[in-house]
Amino acid sequence: MSEIAVIGAGAAGIQAALDAANRGIKVHLIEREPTIGGRMAQLDKTFPTNDCSMCILSPKMVEAERNENIILHTLTEPVSLEGEVGNFKLTLLRHPRYVDAELCNGCGDCYEVCPVEVYNRYDAGLGVRKAIYKPHAQIVPNLAIRDPEHCIDCGLCYDVCGREAVRHDDEDSEEEFTINVAAIIIATGYDTYNPEKKTELMYLRHPDVITSLEFERMICASGPTGGKLRKLSNGEKPRSIVFVQCIGSRDLTIDRCYCSCVCCMYAIKNAMLIKEKNPDTGVTMLYMDIRAYGKGYEEYYERAKNLGINFVRGRPGEILEKPGKGLEIMVEDTETREFLKLSPDLIVLSVGMQPSKGADRIAEIFGIKTEDSGFFSSPEMKLNPVGTIRPGIYIAGAASAPKDIPDSVTQGEAAAMKAFLDALKAGA
Repeated sequence: MSEIAVIGAGAAGIQAALDAANRGIKVHLIEREPTIGGRMAQLDKTFPTNDCSMCILSPKMVEAERNENIILHTLTEPVSLEGEVGNFKLTLLRHPRYVDAELCNGCGDCYEVCPVEVYNRYDAGLGVRKAIYKPHAQIVPNLAIRDPEHCIDCGLCYDVCGREAVRHDDEDSEEEFTINVAAIIIATGYDTYNPEKKTELMYLRHPDVITSLEFERMICASGPTGGKLRKLSNGEKPRSIVFVQCIGSRDLTIDRCYCSCVCCMYAIKNAMLIKEKNPDTGVTMLYMDIRAYGKGYEEYYERAKNLGINFVRGRPGEILEKPGKGLEIMVEDTETREFLKLSPDLIVLSVGMQPSKGADRIAEIFGIKTEDSGFFSSPEMKLNPVGTIRPGIYIAGAASAPKDIPDSVTQGEAAAMKAFLDALKAGA
């Protein structure tokens, strides 16, 4: 029977791979990062149930690794594509791990002795990692990776590894190879907007103005602060926190007119987690509109209000730093016409979704189109929301538009069935 490829191993990509594999199709699950899991692996809890994110995702990751019909390709990305539906020739480039995947058992001895510390991208820059590392404790596959850019070649990791799994630079190199597949699912996910470009928000100019993703890592029990709320300026517990919505969404000044769908709900979720763990902490949310559109979302919003979270309909023009007084926000409550002066200890910018890095290149390689927003285009959104202009190429999850985890998983399942049918026809 013919094989299929899934590009991107986040929530949508893993679900698509599992659905196809469980129907007897061989699946190549391709991920450019060292581990599968995507953005969902960085989250603490998920709305509207407040379930542990990794408690849901980790079993899926392990299942994908153990499924005999799924071949994992981490540190790998597409280079070119030839052929047509039922007979694609996909060329891939595998980047070096500088660790032997056959010998490494993920014990961690190598990064315990490594003297180099750099910012950990998985922790959104709040935590640190070593020059040889695992992005987080529950990675799949459970293998270390060495970062040659920051490695000082001290030799300690080579000496401590009893299995001699750590490779030197000249022992590992990029590898280009091809696979033949009947259909391809693109589930490359999203990136978050960088609010550094909006200087009036003080991001990276004041340590107590952080993004929602950084806040996710802060409140996570496995994060760099052990789940404890902290002001980055002095390490103290914040007494008041303000969430500012629609950063990088619904903003014509930066050509992002679309809504990112999840920002209202993940901010409400994080606000609720604060009140549940720290009921004395004041929490205010500055919003344009609360868009609680999904099943159980409106009830979730009502729960948040009952917990004492203060919702103010208004957007601040800028965030100010008052000498000796900390941060200050002036905002008009457009429902009461009242001007408010807020002096929070911590400000969380609810950043929106944007196309993942390299989306334009992916579109060029696979011969598909993108919308004006940069997300991949589906020409028949009503009849075939996972389809593209090229037969046999499908899109799923946040690669096609901003969406939450349930919608991403549902679209992954739909794309898997489309690819499954293509594989059946090709193998007939």
